[in-house]
Amino acid sequence: MTKEKIILGIDPGTTIMGFGLIKVVSKQMQFMQLNELQLKKYSDHYLKLKMIFERTIELIDTYHPDEIAIESPFFGKNVQSMLKLGRAQGVAMAAGLSREVPVTEYSPKKIKMAITGNGNASKEQVAGMLQNLLHLKELPKNLDSTDGLAAAVCHFFNSGKTSGQKGYSGWGAFVKQNEGRVKK
Repeated sequence: MTKEKIILGIDPGTTIMGFGLIKVVSKQMQFMQLNELQLKKYSDHYLKLKMIFERTIELIDTYHPDEIAIESPFFGKNVQSMLKLGRAQGVAMAAGLSREVPVTEYSPKKIKMAITGNGNASKEQVAGMLQNLLHLKELPKNLDSTDGLAAAVCHFFNSGKTSGQKGYSGWGAFVKQNEGRVKK
């Protein structure tokens, strides 16, 4: 019997959250969907976080992914932007963990390397490679959704490998792996 696996990839953000889904059948990727959650029109940061959580839950309940791959925040100079991005990532992770879907995070460089072979590739290069790999007819206007899709494809390429990413199978695993990071 052929084992199917669905992977949800998420590029978290408080302006746009990009996401993509692939199905893996007999070790072959099949494109399912890519889209984005537009959050620009909302000024309340907490409302944005609520919407990210709810949309992630909706995706999980609709597509029943077996695993979630999420892009981890990159280190920038603007501390406030990093904090907001980290919160967006955390809320998306919490949604997955609340449904007991294993979550793995990948750095932007690792995702770009997995897709293009170049850790410094542009969004356009990543999107173009995804278009070729998954036979996409056209690319979206915003490339946040292809970034989410890239996380899913990166996870597929890294299945069975353990270096360079962090994975959590549930709240207990998350807490256990991060207990040294929390001040008491």
